Amino acid sequence: MTAQGMNHFTILAEDLGVTVTFYEEFLGLKNGYRPDLGFPGAWLYAQEPTDHTGQAVLHVIAGRAMPHPRAGVIDHMAYTAKGLAQTVAKLEARGIKYVKRKQAGVVGTWQVFFHDPNGARVELDFAAAEGD
Repeated sequence: MTAQGMNHFTILAEDLGVTVTFYEEFLGLKNGYRPDLGFPGAWLYAQEPTDHTGQAVLHVIAGRAMPHPRAGVIDHMAYTAKGLAQTVAKLEARGIKYVKRKQAGVVGTWQVFFHDPNGARVELDFAAAEGD
């Protein structure tokens, strides 16, 4: 048996509402169905969830102590994205520090790295044609 694809990432959040809003605003994820797991949290979807069968790509857990220091073995989570100029403009408007770079080589994907309100590092990958 082998893995067939990535299912989801799970992050811890100090403030569930702020975290959900952040991912809705900057990644366009949609807060959707989450079963009662006995603790606060949210499931965020890349597409509009129509029922309980959609695939949540990000799970957010709240109500737990944050690790100290805020680091782990996962360096970042990466998403394919659209709207490079709009994303950079939003980050700048909110005063969120980011790194934008173009991958070397033929593909030339644009990468934008920034941190969520909890310190999790996010990467958004944009097609080469979207860049300067």
